[in-house]
Parts: sequence; C-alpha cells; structure tokens
Amino acid sequence: MKTIYAGLVFCLAGMFSCAPNPEEKALEQFIDSHTQKIMPLMKEANLTYWNAALGDTALFEKFSILDLKIRKIYSDTADYGFLKRLKKSGHVSDPLLTRQLDVLMGKYLENQVAPELLEQIVTLGARVEKNFNMFRSVINKEEVTVNRINELLKTETENKKRKQAWLASKQVGPAVAGDIIQLVKLRNEAARKLGFDNYHTLMLTVNEQDVGTINQVFDELYGLTYKPFEIMKSELDSILAAMYGVDRKDLMPWHYHDSFFQETPLVYHIDLDAYYGNQDIEALAAKFYEGIGLSVQDILDRSDLYEKENKNPHAFCTDIDREGDIRILCNIKPTERWMETMLHELGHAVYDKYQNPATPFLLREPANIFTTEAVAMLFGRLSRDGAWMQAMLGLTDQQRGQIDSVSEKYARMKQLIFARWAMVMFKFEQELYKDPDQDLNSLWWELKSKYQLLNRPGKRDAPDWASKIHFTIAPCYYHNYLLGELLASQLHHQIISGVLKEGAGPDRVYAGRSEVGDFLVSRVFRAGRTLPWNDMIRSATGEPLNPKYFVDQFVN
Repeated sequence: MKTIYAGLVFCLAGMFSCAPNPEEKALEQFIDSHTQKIMPLMKEANLTYWNAALGDTALFEKFSILDLKIRKIYSDTADYGFLKRLKKSGHVSDPLLTRQLDVLMGKYLENQVAPELLEQIVTLGARVEKNFNMFRSVINKEEVTVNRINELLKTETENKKRKQAWLASKQVGPAVAGDIIQLVKLRNEAARKLGFDNYHTLMLTVNEQDVGTINQVFDELYGLTYKPFEIMKSELDSILAAMYGVDRKDLMPWHYHDSFFQETPLVYHIDLDAYYGNQDIEALAAKFYEGIGLSVQDILDRSDLYEKENKNPHAFCTDIDREGDIRILCNIKPTERWMETMLHELGHAVYDKYQNPATPFLLREPANIFTTEAVAMLFGRLSRDGAWMQAMLGLTDQQRGQIDSVSEKYARMKQLIFARWAMVMFKFEQELYKDPDQDLNSLWWELKSKYQLLNRPGKRDAPDWASKIHFTIAPCYYHNYLLGELLASQLHHQIISGVLKEGAGPDRVYAGRSEVGDFLVSRVFRAGRTLPWNDMIRSATGEPLNPKYFVDQFVN
C-alpha cells in the first residue's frame, strides 16, 4: 500500500507525468500496429529459409519475396519520418518505448531505399546464396562435400592431394564472385543515398557500433597479438614442415588443415578427434546444457543435425518466431570440430530460448549480434578443454593429463589464429565496400600475408575471397565474431570470479553447475535488447566491454 501511495503522489506532483503523453501514446499505437504486421511475415520468412536450407532450394525465391515484403515495410518513408519526429521531439521518455524507438529507427534507416533498388538487392542476394548452397566442389571428376574437404585437409598426408582439396574448396569463388561484386555495388548505392560513405559504415551504424571504435579495437589487437602470433606460427610451421616433408619457406595454405587457416591444426601428439569418434555428439551437448540448467532437448527435437543432399553444408541457429520455436542446423560428424559447433550453435539457441516472454516483441532478441556470438563462443571453447572432456566423456585422470598437456596450448593457438583471421575478414570487407573495382584477388592475399603470415601460392590470381559465404549471407558481420571472443572472455572471468567464486580449477568448465545457467539467464538473456549492448555488459560484469580479459586469457 505504501509503495502504491508513494507512486500516486509522485504522479500528481509531476502533473500526471506517469500517464503516457500524446507522443508516447502515438508511438505505442504505431508499435502495436507494426508488430501485428511484421510478426507473421517474419515467421513465414524464417520457416521458408529453414526449409530452403534443408535442401528445397526452390524456396530461396519465395524467401526473397518474403524478405522483400518485410524490407518494404521498413522502407516506408512516412513511417520513418514519423519516428524521426518523435525522436527529435524528446517527448518519449519511457525507457522501453525509447529503446523500441531506437531499434525501429535502425531498421527503417537500413531500408530507406528506392523499391526497385531494394528488390534488386534482395533478389541478387538470394540468387548468390542459392548458388552457394547448390554448388558442389569436384576432385578428380568426383563431387565432394564440405565435410569431405575438411576431412582431407585434416588427415591427408600427401601434398598433392592436400593441394587438390584446398583448390576444390575455392572452386565456388569464380561461380559467385561477379554477383557478389554487383551486390556490393548495389548495397553501396543504397547506403550513399542515405548519406553514408558506403554500406559497411551504414551497417555498423545500424548495429549501434562506432566505426572508429571498432577500427581502434582491431588495430590494438593487431599490435598486442603480432609477436605472440609470430612465435606460435613459427612453432606450428616447424611441425607442419616436418609433417609434410617440405621446407618451412615452402609451406602453402593447404598445409594448415582448413581452407582459410581460421581453425587450429591438430598437430600435437594428442588427436582430440579420437576422443569423440565413438561419441553421440548430439547427446553430449544436450547433457551438458541440461547440467547447467539450460534445457535444449526441445530445440534439438525441432532441429536438423545430419547431412543430406542439397542441404546447407554450414551450421546456423534460427529463432523462427521469438515465441519459442528455436532450431539449429548442423551436419554432425563425430569430431571435435562438430562438438565445438554443437556447443556453439546451442549457445545461440539458449540465448534466444531464455528471453523474457514479457519483453516487447521488438526487444525480444539478443542485445547485439556480437553478444549472442559471445555466448556461443563461451561454450564452443569447451570442446578442447581437458577438464570438460573428462567430466563429459568419463576420461581417466591419465587421459585428462594427456589432454591437459596440450589443451592450453591449443586454446591459445585457436584464439590467436582466429583473431588474426578475423582481422583479414574485417579489413578486406572494409576495403571491398570502399572500392569493389580494385584488385580484390591481390588484396586478399596481401591481407592474408600481413595478418596470417601465409604465403600466396605462386602468382595465383583467383577470387579465393569469394569462397567465404559470409560476404553474401552476413555482410559486414564478421568482426562481431572477434568482439564476441572478447566478451566471452569477460563473461568467463565473471563466471569464475563472481558466480562460482573459484580460481581456474576443474570448475572452470562449468559442467554440472546450474549457477552458470542462472547467471546467464538473469543477467544476460532476459535483458534481451532492452539495454544498449554496452549497458547490458556493464550490468552483467560490472564494466563495459574490455579486451583485457581476452588478452590475459590467451595472449599474455
């Protein structure tokens, strides 16, 4: 009673300030009407994309039509003008309404494009993605899957066959490069009409990220990781040169166990794949998440987890309707890589699943695209951790000891390799949108030499960059993976020091500790997008995003 009375007094003292003002009332009505339009379209589009990715490639055309319908809603100039006037008035003070207004303005800004140009962008993007999904590489006149190429790059010992596999992984590039460049030009045309120098800058702005800040973070990490990466790669090159019978100076990209040198070559005396060879990867992932209080069985029941013809060869998570229909797509094999992928994708899934259902629809999603990556990476890291493997696989202390002898080295190698690879992607994409007519093939290898210290294969002049699907399906996104790694380390530090309140001992793997799930649900997931991303991070960890924890964990 006292609380209610005090609130009434406050409202009266504020001249009825607790009642929505006309501007807020108008915004509430707009949001309600907008949500009713967007929800069914979004659900239908997500379901269509899901079924297309499963192999019904004809549905990509339907998806592009639905995507265009959604984007046309957000391209309405009158609606955007209404939102801008509300923002400029300063009369919207309710925190949830203010936040929804900011999110809406970002969505409308991105789509303030002439209808005919918008249609060209969506249609071309869908065509490129369809071509990616349908493309099958060929080795010696035989079609091979992405999984098969990855397997060859990991296990094949004959240099000629390794080179064939690597070249096969790049065959899709020439098939899509021309369309990707045209897509970049169309996106740039749209961005410049909105007052931005290019589409890359527009997308960072829309995602509430400052271009200068992101560049500063990447440049700082380049300096901090240069010497550690150089030392690590020198050791790795010595191992690989001996393994394949070549001089270190003659090592080529196909010697590094994946087609982009973005993953860690398993070169030490422990073959982590051997520990997963007889395991049920799906069941292991479900057991782990259940143990930390985050049930995922319903997600797995809706998911598609194994290879099939024409299915998207990659992995992703999708929230179909923001009302609980969450699914992941994988192509599981009993390997460490797929254990990591399952833990990763289910990290995205639990972030979506454990949103607060009372949160307004427009804010019922992660705080930022990189915060969901952070949670996925936090869990994906566990697949190579000896303590986690012992807890989940029932390993002996001797087996655990063998893994521990190299696991920290693998963890450090993985993060250094990925950080430098992410720099290639970020810098290349930034330059791609600055000037899509430049010599992109040479630029790609210049950046790979600078950041990854890789040799260019002779005078190779091919669009190897175009074999990375992210330029099409997730434009101007890749830097979020590295931001996610930074936040994953910050969350890990908070879990160890603030939640479990223990040092880096066996419990660092979280297995069987429901407190981990409780912390993430209460401090990260349920906030949704109600707070700007750095405010959410500050609320969860006590400080804004800080690269210190990543550097302390993996670089120093």
